[in-house]
Amino acid sequence: MKKIIIRGKKELKGEISVSGAKNSALALVPASILAKDKVTIENVPNISDIDSLSEILDNLGAKVRRGNSTLEIDTSKVKKLVISEDISKKLRASYYFMGALLGRYREVEMYFPGGCSIGSRPIDLHLKGFEALGAKIKEDGNKYTISAKKLKGNEIYLDFPSVGATINIMFAAVMAEGETVIENAAKEPEISNVATFLNNMGAKITGAGTAEIRITGVKELKGCNTEVIPDRIEAGTYVVLSAMVGKNVKVKDLIPRHLDSLLIKLFELGYDVDDEVDSITVKKSKVERPVIVRTQVYPGFPTDLQQPITPLLMMIKGTSELEETIYENRFQHVPYLIDMGGKIRVKGQTIKITGPTKFKGTTVRATDLRAGACLVLAALFADGTTVIEDAQHILRGYENIVEKLQNIGADIKIEEV
Repeated sequence: MKKIIIRGKKELKGEISVSGAKNSALALVPASILAKDKVTIENVPNISDIDSLSEILDNLGAKVRRGNSTLEIDTSKVKKLVISEDISKKLRASYYFMGALLGRYREVEMYFPGGCSIGSRPIDLHLKGFEALGAKIKEDGNKYTISAKKLKGNEIYLDFPSVGATINIMFAAVMAEGETVIENAAKEPEISNVATFLNNMGAKITGAGTAEIRITGVKELKGCNTEVIPDRIEAGTYVVLSAMVGKNVKVKDLIPRHLDSLLIKLFELGYDVDDEVDSITVKKSKVERPVIVRTQVYPGFPTDLQQPITPLLMMIKGTSELEETIYENRFQHVPYLIDMGGKIRVKGQTIKITGPTKFKGTTVRATDLRAGACLVLAALFADGTTVIEDAQHILRGYENIVEKLQNIGADIKIEEV
């Protein structure tokens, strides 16, 4: 177990570089299974979830070589098609091995994946897609055995534009016979990143990033090089920090258009946003006003930035509203923000935040990844010292967060409990 200790109210200034996207990397690594020889993935974030995926690959018989920000993966000697429960439960993204192993070997056996406890996250859309392609699914408790004599393209409509289901169906379909059409597909930038990787391997995918993705099956995929896009959620978290500081913190190595929904809210709040080709600096203006934020699928406001933006809304005079529409259990951070001085009311899937808040340091707990990031931001502006317990959740998605914040003047450290 780890804890992060922050002494707040330090002057923050300088630049923060954004790492590779967690949500892209977690799909690109399992996608390597589909290639008959070595693939190289660059700009891979050094986070604990990547360690877990590497462990899965190792257990399957793949060879993984890791550099500073590069993964070389050779899956030509994969022998096992079984992923044990103790490994699969470590992270939600282990489910991508379902589609990848099914796509290449027509068989996979694994357990229901783990991840942050932010609400119900079933895999029924994934399984529906596999069945539409011709797979047979056997459930035994939380264990799934998925197999197919052959996979055949089909038209698949997703009842909800799930990122995970869209990617998993792509994995299963790239070497299926004929054409697969995914309707109401997710549009997130990570989808396009994965499709580019698969196309570089030799797949035939069009429409990634739109609601309709078409996949023409091929007989095999070859190794190639690819690069992880910048992490828009990490970038958004630090852009919120830039707004909270109000000047002198530049967030760089990002793609501004991926943050359009956040930048619009910052404009509505009254902040001045200076966005360049690959960087953003937010400056405090004389007029600040509360806003209403409603999470939506991309290109709407991301559920993963709902928690990180909360401390900023707590600084604004008046009452802001924040509605969570994606997950039903994503307000676990609220009691800790109240302990830190916040005036927040929860009603169903909406919270009302009344500011301005005078943050005070105390002991809190990171219940999940983005809740932990939210508490870090609040702690940086609190009087006194804040101790964030269960900080390992934060390290799942933010590469070198302690070092990055230290570099702009934060008094922050991490300790093993």
